[in-house]
Amino acid sequence: MSSFTLEQVMSSPFPSDLVAAAHSGRIAWVTNSKGTRNIWYADAPNFAARPATQYSGDDGTPIASVRITPDGRTLVYVRGSEANEGGRIADPTNGVLSRKQEVWAVDVPDGSPRLLGEMGCPEEGCEDLELSPDGQFVVWAAKKQLWTAPASGATPAHQLTDLAGDNASPRWSPDGREIAFASNRGDHSFIAIYHFGKGTVRYLSPSADRDILPRWSPDGKQIAFIRLPGLQPKLPLIPLRVTPWAIWLGDSQTDNAKEIWHSGNQPDDSFPELTQETSFYFAANNRLLFVSEQDGRNHLYSISMAGGQPGLLTPGEFDVEDVALSADHRSILFSSNQNDVDRRHIGRVPLEGGPPQILTKGETFEWHPVETGDGKQVVCVGSSATIPAMPYRVTAQGREMIAPETLPPDFPSKQLVTPKQVVFKSEDGLDIHGQLFVPAGRTQPGPALIFMHGGPIRQMMLGFHYMYYYHNAYSMNQYLASRGYVVLSVNYRLGIMYGRKFREPADGSWRGASEYKDIVAAAKYLRTLPIVDAKAVGLWGGSYGGFLTALGLARNSDLFAAGVDLHGVHDWSVFLPRWENRPAAPDAKEAEKLAFSSSPDASVASWKSPVLLIHGDDDRNVPFGQTVELAQRLREQHVDVEELIFPDEIHDFLLWKNWIRAYAATAEFFDRRLKHGNAAP
Repeated sequence: MSSFTLEQVMSSPFPSDLVAAAHSGRIAWVTNSKGTRNIWYADAPNFAARPATQYSGDDGTPIASVRITPDGRTLVYVRGSEANEGGRIADPTNGVLSRKQEVWAVDVPDGSPRLLGEMGCPEEGCEDLELSPDGQFVVWAAKKQLWTAPASGATPAHQLTDLAGDNASPRWSPDGREIAFASNRGDHSFIAIYHFGKGTVRYLSPSADRDILPRWSPDGKQIAFIRLPGLQPKLPLIPLRVTPWAIWLGDSQTDNAKEIWHSGNQPDDSFPELTQETSFYFAANNRLLFVSEQDGRNHLYSISMAGGQPGLLTPGEFDVEDVALSADHRSILFSSNQNDVDRRHIGRVPLEGGPPQILTKGETFEWHPVETGDGKQVVCVGSSATIPAMPYRVTAQGREMIAPETLPPDFPSKQLVTPKQVVFKSEDGLDIHGQLFVPAGRTQPGPALIFMHGGPIRQMMLGFHYMYYYHNAYSMNQYLASRGYVVLSVNYRLGIMYGRKFREPADGSWRGASEYKDIVAAAKYLRTLPIVDAKAVGLWGGSYGGFLTALGLARNSDLFAAGVDLHGVHDWSVFLPRWENRPAAPDAKEAEKLAFSSSPDASVASWKSPVLLIHGDDDRNVPFGQTVELAQRLREQHVDVEELIFPDEIHDFLLWKNWIRAYAATAEFFDRRLKHGNAAP
């Protein structure tokens, strides 16, 4: 039995949304403590932490998009989940009244939260609040239009625009008189400028292309943006296509714009969607910062507003992830896996170029760096193999934890195992990285599990993860190891931080599911270990990991004795019309056939092993119908199917108790199926 409980290893207060005030030493962040979300803040140099809000209970109400005014006195944030396609805000608490997604503000240290307005964001992670330069007003996108309210709450929020298309990504001009935003019209989009008091908008060099990500120059005279080709129907679906892109610079007075840089036409030149939105900035000395994968890795570049050749700032065989400008805008803080492929550390590089300075290193993890407004302190979020995610101050000696008093005293750090980095070959020769959790004292053959992350554009690491979903999954893998399971977490192809070629194989996902080769290779690797019983190997994972769990059980019940599939995809062909957006493609029928053959549903006839299906029926990422259909198919094949269904729950469970229920059911299922002779419930 485990030396600690599931509740203990899932009890740490997960931090997110770390921000710093521009003109003070104040920082703030969100904590999620057993489902209770609150905002905390701390002041330099000592960073003694205090709560800014006093919400209570595991109520399924997330907090996101935290913003802090330049003086640090007011925090603005979104409370409530995004809306589903029917416009309904999620409520997994079984309440009978409709919920709302709302914009709030609170003054620190002694204010009470005040409502600024409603949001009703239509997709996961779409919350985007933007404070005016003086911190007096907030603008956001809701119901395809822009809305604004004073941060003081003195007057109600009101709608700024009533335009065609989906209007989003608002950005204030430096003087606070105008807002630039993207107006998406479906197959094309414009950069628009709203001027307060005039009641009209202007458009920067409108074209038949897709213009996105407006950014103001420090003097307000220029607006940079990215231009992508307009959507072209009737193109083939199956081949991977290059998306060329360009950086344009517009005059905010004349509304004319010109191209200052454009990409090449090779696969690595294709638009880097992973981090561009959070890496595209105006910086000091009339230079623009952006990311490109033109050398096969996700790297930072800077270019003059006058154009010319961009300068590579982060050369090497690694990928950059988080990016933040320094307080003086003359250097860039970033997280990457430089010299430590399965971890994250923080570096700093001058905007003009030069060797990056590595600020953190060793067997710890650091991400989301932020510099305080005075430029004297760098803070971040970090973890290790045995210490969960917490906020930290970066020092010359390493790092110091902020708010250590919030870490539960019975958190079982001393009982956790340190996973081992393993690298094995897939059948086509590709190196696959994984993290191997071995139960303490394990010497004899016993049950083993393969864990597969979702995304699939994710990377699991050798410690607690920077995303809440996978922070929970890492906790679960530790719990499973404590119960006697060898666990191998697999970074299969399609994942990040190993270069674009690894992430985008031509035959991956619905185009052939070549990533499944890596799961088979993981099973074969486990079979070489004397501490693994080859007849007691199971699979578990969520989302894309649920898809790979189902695919493994469908294709290779001879290798995999049982599996737990959390909200997995089971039929790719259903998603093609929504994802590819290419009407009347010449290979549409062939693509649909390929997508189905790459799906678990296509191999149900050979599925023999028992499975536990876990899903929330208000899932906005993977429709609940994917589980409904699979369950019926499996029953027709007399497969032993168990279910755990959460009414009104979404993809990334909102209730902490539902994570506990799901993971407890997973452990109990594997105990019965792999330890006790495949016992029924």
